[in-house]
Amino acid sequence: MSRSPLQAHKATVFIAASELDSNLYYATKFIAPDPFIYLEIKGERIMVMNDLEMDRAKSQAAVDRVLSYSEIERRARDHGVAAPGSVDVIHVVLREAKIKHVLVPANFPFSHASRLQELGYQVHAKPDPFYEQRVVKTAEEVRHIEAAQRATEEAVAAAHDLLRRASIEREQLWLDGTPLTSERVKKHINVKLMERDCVAQHTIVAGGEQACDPHNEGSGPLPAHRSIIFDVFPRSAASRYFADMSRTVVRGTASPDLMRLYQTVKDAQEEAITKIKDGADGMKIHRGICERFEKAGYKTGLVNGRMQGYFHGTGHGVGLDIHEAPRISRTGSLLQEGHVVTVEPGLYYPGLGAVRIEDMILVTSDGCRNLTDFPKRFELD
Repeated sequence: MSRSPLQAHKATVFIAASELDSNLYYATKFIAPDPFIYLEIKGERIMVMNDLEMDRAKSQAAVDRVLSYSEIERRARDHGVAAPGSVDVIHVVLREAKIKHVLVPANFPFSHASRLQELGYQVHAKPDPFYEQRVVKTAEEVRHIEAAQRATEEAVAAAHDLLRRASIEREQLWLDGTPLTSERVKKHINVKLMERDCVAQHTIVAGGEQACDPHNEGSGPLPAHRSIIFDVFPRSAASRYFADMSRTVVRGTASPDLMRLYQTVKDAQEEAITKIKDGADGMKIHRGICERFEKAGYKTGLVNGRMQGYFHGTGHGVGLDIHEAPRISRTGSLLQEGHVVTVEPGLYYPGLGAVRIEDMILVTSDGCRNLTDFPKRFELD
């Protein structure tokens, strides 16, 4: 297939730290804490690295060429640039390749884009997913996600064991003579994950009223007889892929109303999973859960200045980012074979409690496969 004139004169340009930018890591398979230059020019993948990282980049990066930043910087000075910056270095490479248009990610720094324009380039920004192929996971990527998920399940199981060992005193959980706190349980989870070479941030162990705020990470003593939401989403330090799982439990005895809340969410979640398949509409799946909750009498809206009911999306893609395309939500996406998505409906009612249950699902050619292998048990005995 012949290339269009625009394609022939367009280069992809990144200036970012691959430790933070998943698109850049996806392109290079190289981890660096500091920004570096990456270009794709006429099918060739090129990194421009400082002297500190040259040898490591040459041996580890999945690119075609690694160029010396200091060498190109010297050539920029030879062209009259007194104090070359990153864009001046890029300009040397693009000028030699006779490039006029550059394609950059949506988070490309504005100052760098402006400087490229000053140098005469047409700058085109592309929103995520920058690399569309990232959305469809390979068999190897699915294995990485499953490995992170197994570590997550082990850590959550260990945390649930802490709750089982706890005694109930004055409507709180106590362990080893002191109140069992969210902080202690989160630390237990995070240490277990580190032992499995996974790193967790913002782990949620939130009980009672705190659980009614979906992103409250939880603090202080954990309540007895009330729901406690666990939401754990670590990243593998080895593969860089995430896992994501939520479970809601009670240590003690749940009230009939709280039991009904849990069962309603569990039934809705499991029904939604049956609808995951190639070609399914994420918006319709989300809408079905909303309608099911409404029919069960669980209304959503603002009460006393606080949202209650079901007021977040049903699911999102998981991969090198914890939240990525596609979406199962009110905006939605069409699902396709190879997508890995969460299914995580929840209901939140201050005074009663909250429930959220989340599994990760792989879309297959003939339906789906649940990548999560962890029980959904509400009352811990």
